[in-house]
Amino acid sequence: MGTFAVTYAYTADSSAGRDEHRPRHVEFLQEQFDDGTLVKSGPFGPEEEPGALLIIEADSKADVETLMDQDPFYRNGLVEQRSIRKWNVFFGANAGATRN
Repeated sequence: MGTFAVTYAYTADSSAGRDEHRPRHVEFLQEQFDDGTLVKSGPFGPEEEPGALLIIEADSKADVETLMDQDPFYRNGLVEQRSIRKWNVFFGANAGATRN
C-alpha cells in the first residue's frame, strides 16, 4: 500500500460546471473516504489557481488513475490537468509505511 498525492487544476470558466456536478463529486469522494482510500482532500484557497489536492492510499499509481477517472469532475471535463505522484510519508500518522 502506498500514499499518492493527486492534484487537480480546473479548466478555465468551469465554475458553473463544478457547481452542477459537485453533489456527485462529493458523493464519489465520500465513498472513497468511507472505505479508507481517500485520506484527505480539498480545494486550494481562493488566492490560488482553481484546483484541489487529494491524498489517496492505494496499491499502485495505476489503481489511483483508474479510481480518479471515475470522479464526476474528471469525467465531465472540468479538470484541465491532473497529476498523480507517489508520496513517501516521513512524518505523520502513517510515517514509515513507505520509507524505502
